[in-house]
Amino acid sequence: MIDLRFAAGLLAMSFVAAVGPATAQEPSEEPASRVWALDQITVTTTGLGTSRATHTGNISKISGDDVDFIAPIQPAEALNRLPGVGIQQGSGAEHLTAIRSPVLSGGAGAGSFLYLEDGVPMRAAGFANVNALMEAMEEISGGIEVVRGPGGARYGSNAEHGLINFLSRPPAPDGDAELSAWAGPHDLFKITGTASTTLRGEGVATHGFRGSFSTLHDGGFRASSGLDQQKARMRYDFETPETRLQATLTAVNVNQETAGFVEGPDAYKNPALYKTNPNPEAYRDAWAVRAAVRIERDLADDLMLVLTPYARKNEMNFLMHFLPGTPVEENSHWSGGLLSSLVADLDGGHRIIFGFDSEYTDGSLTEFQEGPTAGFPPNLSPQGLHYDYDVQALVLAPYIHSEWRLAPATVFTAGLRFEYTRYDYTNHAPVGTFGRYLRIPSRVDEFGDVTPKIGLLHVFNDNVTGYVNVARGTRAPQTTDLYRLQRLQVPDEAKSEELDSIEVGARGDWLGVSYETNLFYMKKRNYYFRDAGGFNVTDGKTNHAGIELELAAPLGHGFDIAGSATYARHTYAFDNVTATEVIRDGDDVDTAPRTIANVRLGYVFNEGLGRAELEWVHMGSYWMNAGNTAQYDGHDIFNLRLDYAVTETVTLFGKLTNILDRRYADRADYSDFGTGTERYFPGEDRALILGASLRF
Repeated sequence: MIDLRFAAGLLAMSFVAAVGPATAQEPSEEPASRVWALDQITVTTTGLGTSRATHTGNISKISGDDVDFIAPIQPAEALNRLPGVGIQQGSGAEHLTAIRSPVLSGGAGAGSFLYLEDGVPMRAAGFANVNALMEAMEEISGGIEVVRGPGGARYGSNAEHGLINFLSRPPAPDGDAELSAWAGPHDLFKITGTASTTLRGEGVATHGFRGSFSTLHDGGFRASSGLDQQKARMRYDFETPETRLQATLTAVNVNQETAGFVEGPDAYKNPALYKTNPNPEAYRDAWAVRAAVRIERDLADDLMLVLTPYARKNEMNFLMHFLPGTPVEENSHWSGGLLSSLVADLDGGHRIIFGFDSEYTDGSLTEFQEGPTAGFPPNLSPQGLHYDYDVQALVLAPYIHSEWRLAPATVFTAGLRFEYTRYDYTNHAPVGTFGRYLRIPSRVDEFGDVTPKIGLLHVFNDNVTGYVNVARGTRAPQTTDLYRLQRLQVPDEAKSEELDSIEVGARGDWLGVSYETNLFYMKKRNYYFRDAGGFNVTDGKTNHAGIELELAAPLGHGFDIAGSATYARHTYAFDNVTATEVIRDGDDVDTAPRTIANVRLGYVFNEGLGRAELEWVHMGSYWMNAGNTAQYDGHDIFNLRLDYAVTETVTLFGKLTNILDRRYADRADYSDFGTGTERYFPGEDRALILGASLRF
């Protein structure tokens, strides 16, 4: 009944947002601070500035000012404000993502979402990282944009369930500088800084420079845990009347002492367990460096060439504390590529973008178990080398995106992308079965994926804009899907995942209330995941349907409100019966809460010098296992934030998280390999974080 009431209430709010109440009131003249509006400019879909009001399809944006106010310790703290997004934070920087999907782990979680920095993927497509947000630099931000469901024709593999685009902060026209520091419990300490300047060159050329950094130390609220994280970015902008250039260089380093799952019924509530760490030896060390240069050149008044060469290098070393035998994985890759497009603006308001993307990657992975496996049969995960291989990958992708103005208030969009992926795999371990692990001979695999998309947007009036989108998202298998096989598997079983999607939405601004709501339905084939016995399933099918709502409005007298809510069903569409697990068609996918919500009540005081915000975070109940036999009850958490400008240069800020000191789980799971044990990442106690900023 709770789910039904939530869905009914959400549908009613969506209807009211779209058509308005029966009795109109005069709109408030008082502006609301940090409440998003439909005139926000977004860049993700086309790479060019587009008003959110006329964006064909869903898109949400967290502004740079909002990111500053939230002061997130990790990106999930900001991203979970958006509809359809449910990122579960693990230990330190670890996390698992859901965007219009269940919370996905393993190769499915790594490959189903695309993470971008200024429109450039942060990792190579076949070498995605399930913890990829640890490589983002959200602290010094020009904003974060999120598209739910398949990305447009400009984006290929991994833009299946959604994408997140982190925008770097541009140089300020008159220069600026900012230094912030904050501290909290468990030796938490974070410092961020940024400075920029803009110079006039010869003629009308301008040169802009910005340097930013962030450093974090968190001792962790659980035993033998902690996180050290350093990030830095340099950005250079150059502009003349015909040419615009934006170059970025970003580096991220992570050193983490990982806390593993606490196990047992409701272990996250147990005072004797939730602060313990069953895996004090666990760790994760990683670093990433990436560079990109976006060059726009006007060839004519209605023709522009865009070239974006880029390069990146990643390395990671971590203890796989969640597997029997706790082996160590080391993976790395370097890659480079070119994103190219020709943008033609035609008479009548039409636009066509012809593009071609290319990328080459050289990656490697080893997995080694130092000692024998305790508590499991020795042949489950034997001591020694499990995997050792290299993969060279080539991706070539031509695409076309077009926008056609059928009438002054109607725009039709159509796009098509073809993506060719080639993996050249070289095995360095003995061929054959080793315990539960299968090492296959060296080989070459090729994939060709086509992703069409069409959409229609119509402006009904000043209050209502409607849109319909039909799209396909795909992802070629991750290299781990193909070459990190297990006994009883056969090479060539993993196919490209395909997800077909339709969404119907409306957005507008009615009496000062900005809103966006949509209904979606998606079907996925060739879903690749790990079952309860620890074996890979290569041919799963799932269905996804739901309703999403995002609202923001001034309330008068300094108050404003903003929030998002989602009701969705994510279900299996096939049967998979094994000795350790029974999955039936129609069962809920595990870790797929039907309801999620985030609501913020804000108050601006002292003539705009201060702002307070009370935040409600709702996570609905969900099944912890695919067999739908163990359930997490969900939780409701409240947070309070405050900042106050003491002078023009000094701002004090703070936040009180988990105000009511509730015991909850950031992640609730059921252990693999048939042991049938509930396991959790406990949420942190009530915490007070205080800080100050200097701005010039």
